[in-house]
Amino acid sequence: MLTISQLATYAGVTVRAVRHYHRIGLLPEPERDRSGYRTYDAGAVVRLIRIRTLADAGVPLARVQELLDAGPEKFAGGVQEIDKALRAEIRRLQDTRSRLARLAAGEHLALPQSVVDYLDRLRGLGVEERYIEMERDAWIMIAAQVPHAIDSVIAKKHEELDDPDTVKLYSLLSGALDWPADDPRIVEVADIMERLMIRAVEAGEVVADDGIDDQFIDLLDSTMVESSPHAARLLAILEERGWKGWTRIERVPADRLNAELPPS
Repeated sequence: MLTISQLATYAGVTVRAVRHYHRIGLLPEPERDRSGYRTYDAGAVVRLIRIRTLADAGVPLARVQELLDAGPEKFAGGVQEIDKALRAEIRRLQDTRSRLARLAAGEHLALPQSVVDYLDRLRGLGVEERYIEMERDAWIMIAAQVPHAIDSVIAKKHEELDDPDTVKLYSLLSGALDWPADDPRIVEVADIMERLMIRAVEAGEVVADDGIDDQFIDLLDSTMVESSPHAARLLAILEERGWKGWTRIERVPADRLNAELPPS
């Protein structure tokens, strides 16, 4: 007969583990002998080895009892069930690792890949990182509001970057963070924006129902005004010409659609 220490040694576990298996009912606890000690036989060693083997294989302890007492057919089915659950957990953990790896780049936090690619394209055009960070924060909010539409919106943004006026606009806005308050280039920015808005109107691309509520549009506009010292002046210039709105064009001045604007 074996002491608890000998049992643990033969089964390759700790005494603490043996006592835990006693507490949860996996390993029957023998009666004490006349000397007051609990002793174990070979059957206890075999059962403990089987418990350890199942536990080491990843079987939850809550299922070990069921498998220990199962016949061959039920045992095989139980193992397959557990294997299926483990494979699903592995896929979940692999997906989590992939997400963590992407998060190491910073911008993937709360941003879909399409937006990250767009921001990278702006970097390739020489847009300053300070401006990209401002735009990134806006896209985080937009993507959260219309996740179903963000990829198509970004696809349209890529098309716009094929327009030299759009590239010029980004170049100017990128450097505008360091301009003096009365910098005349603000008017040039307004001219480019107006040309782009006119083209959008003529192409029928100004749509009021964009799936974003008015309060959120106000939030985006106010964030833009607060983030740039020149934004308020730029909006004022555009309003003087009859345009209203930044994230969403709310008023289209008919007299400006045919106006002579400075060339690109």
